[in-house]
Amino acid sequence: MAGFDEKRRTTLKALGALAMLGGCAQTQVQNSQVKWSTGTERATLPMPPNATDCHHHIYDHRYPWAPEATLKPGDATVDDYRQLQQRIGTTRNVIVQPSSYGVDNRLLVESIARFDGRARGIAVVNTSVTQAELEALDRAGVRGIRFNLAPPGTTTLDMVKPLAARIAPMGWHVQVNAPAAFLLQARSVWYDLPCPVVFDHLAHVPEPDALHQTAFQMVSELLTSGKAYVKLIGFYNETRVGPPTYADSVALASGFAKVAPERVLWGSDWPHPTEQPLNRIPDDALLTDLFARVVPDEATRKMILVDTPAKLYGFV
Repeated sequence: MAGFDEKRRTTLKALGALAMLGGCAQTQVQNSQVKWSTGTERATLPMPPNATDCHHHIYDHRYPWAPEATLKPGDATVDDYRQLQQRIGTTRNVIVQPSSYGVDNRLLVESIARFDGRARGIAVVNTSVTQAELEALDRAGVRGIRFNLAPPGTTTLDMVKPLAARIAPMGWHVQVNAPAAFLLQARSVWYDLPCPVVFDHLAHVPEPDALHQTAFQMVSELLTSGKAYVKLIGFYNETRVGPPTYADSVALASGFAKVAPERVLWGSDWPHPTEQPLNRIPDDALLTDLFARVVPDEATRKMILVDTPAKLYGFV
């Protein structure tokens, strides 16, 4: 009997050691380093089921840069992004075609397919795109087209209205990335589109005192009139305060969310292509947790993270 007890104690010790190793391994997975992201801790903000990261990019050296590309970040693959999802807790995502690939949307289409129906895409096209090409992108999961307008590159302002007229019947939208001053100069365009316009990066409203800037007022008016959405992303772009609080960007994002909570979107902006050349890669867990300060109400956060993206991007 004594031998049996000794054997039992040995077995229990071994099982305990294995459990500890398993716990350490789990912690290591949870707190692992994600490419193009500072820190290793997971975000503490609880994400609802089907929470959507509405803005990130994929880069892969297997595909060539566009001849006009000026931003050439390091590789940030689908597998890399899956690790980010584990860290921030999202399960749906919207892949945005970066300017670096111009109108070559092959990587975008390939990447959407790898998420098995849980991803949508925003493509880049110009006025030479055929109807057949647009329909193929639609079948692939694309739900909008993006314009990087200042400085002009693959697309230009005069393409916005003609292309908007073509994609509106498909239920798509226009997405715009440009400085606030440029958006203001083109304000008549945004008020006269046959489809919604989505402003990237907090519409690049300048700091300080962003809530009193003319650009904030214009975008707010477009939100409340049902003509636009704005992405609460890129807190590092216009901030004067910087990390870890990004207090000025948080205040601007909160302002948009209060004006029209049903017309705002949230995203990671991973892999932070504008920050890579500056060697100031942000902490994605920190940026995710700041969303709780932007929108303190849990029900409103769910609407922004789940319901609004489901409608705009056609998640089912």
